[in-house]
Amino acid sequence: MPHASRSSAPTRASHGSVLDDLGLRIADGVLAPGTVLTLAGLEEEYGVSRTVIREAVRVLEAKGMIESRRRIGVTITPMSRWSVLDPVLIRWRLSGSTRPQQIVALTELRLAIEPVAARLAAQRASELERAEIGRLAGLLKQLGDAGKGDSEEYLSADIAFHDRILEAGGNLMLTAIKQPIAEVITGRHNAGLTPAHPLHGALHNHVEAATAIVRGDADGAERHVRGYVETILAEVRAEQ
Repeated sequence: MPHASRSSAPTRASHGSVLDDLGLRIADGVLAPGTVLTLAGLEEEYGVSRTVIREAVRVLEAKGMIESRRRIGVTITPMSRWSVLDPVLIRWRLSGSTRPQQIVALTELRLAIEPVAARLAAQRASELERAEIGRLAGLLKQLGDAGKGDSEEYLSADIAFHDRILEAGGNLMLTAIKQPIAEVITGRHNAGLTPAHPLHGALHNHVEAATAIVRGDADGAERHVRGYVETILAEVRAEQ
């Protein structure tokens, strides 16, 4: 079994910094599946107490990223066992060399989910929800037309727009995908991959999707949401 090489970890670290460093190394493949770590080795590497190491290990184990066994140590598990929709794990993967693959995977997930959510929103949304979705779409168009697609204001409105659509359908399983979608939108923004002038097809379909939801047109809502996610997917695949 492969064993881990030492990293340039800080000589003194908190639970949070140990967790983030270990999580990032595992998520980025620096510590590959099958790598064996020991608590004593981690304690020495990070210059922290055994309690701090145990807490970081406990969190990573809860995410399925490692497995602890007596007399063996801590083993990095295959990615197939990870809680891949965990927002913190998504953030780690978006921070490293796996970012392009993570963005594509999450955008493919969006394509599978958001058109259905939009259909349900058109059928079930309250008047207040419809009004808010329409308002957010108008704000996105205003900011996009002004060349502010890469601004924090656009990011906030974009996340809110997608959140409202997922919520308005009244399906808690779909609502549970809000955070992973917010993470991939934020990850692209933080990486400087969101254009100041959004692609016309994507922005147009945001507005048309909102219009369809407002008027209760389920077919139109699904079609236009599928249109903008397909546009974004083509864009992120080209970025790989």
